[in-house]
Amino acid sequence: MSLRSRLAQIVGGTTPDPMADPVKLARIGDDVRARLAANPSAEERGGRKAELFLLPGFLSAAQCADLVTIIETRLRPSTLFSESQYPSGRTSSTHFFATEAPETTALGRMIDEVLGIDRVHAETIQGQRYLEGEEYRHHCDFFRSERPHWRQERRRGGQRSWSAMVYLNTVDEGGATEFPRLGLTITPEPGLLVAWNNMDRKGRPNRNTRHAALPVTAGRKYVITQWYRQGEWSRNYR
Repeated sequence: MSLRSRLAQIVGGTTPDPMADPVKLARIGDDVRARLAANPSAEERGGRKAELFLLPGFLSAAQCADLVTIIETRLRPSTLFSESQYPSGRTSSTHFFATEAPETTALGRMIDEVLGIDRVHAETIQGQRYLEGEEYRHHCDFFRSERPHWRQERRRGGQRSWSAMVYLNTVDEGGATEFPRLGLTITPEPGLLVAWNNMDRKGRPNRNTRHAALPVTAGRKYVITQWYRQGEWSRNYR
C-alpha cells in the first residue's frame, strides 16, 4: 500500500483516482499558468475564480480561412458523453482532424508551444461549425468520476487539465462564449485563442469554468477545440 493510501486511511479520507490526481493536475496548472502569465500576448481574464487567458491574433486570417475549408470537408453531428446521438444540448457539427495531416501537426505544435504541454497529452484536434440556431449549452469540460463514461475516459488519459479554443471567423450575430460564473462573455474574433484550466489551484474540478456556446442568430461560427489530459491521450485503450 502506498504512503498516500495509508495516510488517507488514517485521516478517514479517500484515495484520489490516480488518473485524476490533484497533485499532478495542480502541477500542470502551475506550469501552464506561469508560462501564459509570462507571455506578453496573453490577457488574464479569469480573476480569482479560474485561470483563463485570451491570446488575440494567435492565428492569421489566412490560417483561419484554410482551417474553415478543411472543417467543411467532413462534418458529422456533435455528440456528448451523456448522449450518443443528436444531443439536445449540443447542436453543432464536428470535424476530427487527421492526426498525421500537415495542418494538424502544425496547429497542434502551435497550441502545445503556447501552453507548454507535450502533444502526448492532447486529444484529437476538433473543429466545430455552428449554423443559425445552433449552440452548446452550459457545461464543464472536466470529467465527473461518478458518471459511467469515466470508466472509459480514465483509461484514455484520465482527467482533462486545460482546454484551448480558437475562433476562426467573425459571426454575424450571436455565437459568443459565456462563462456566467466569471461574468465573462467572449465575442468570436478570427484567430483569438481562449485557454482555461478546468481545475482549480488545488487540482480539483473547477465549476467556475462552466461555459456555453450561445446560439448563433445570424451567419455561421467556426472554432478549433483542443483538450489536454493528465496522462497520455489514447483513442484506443486496453
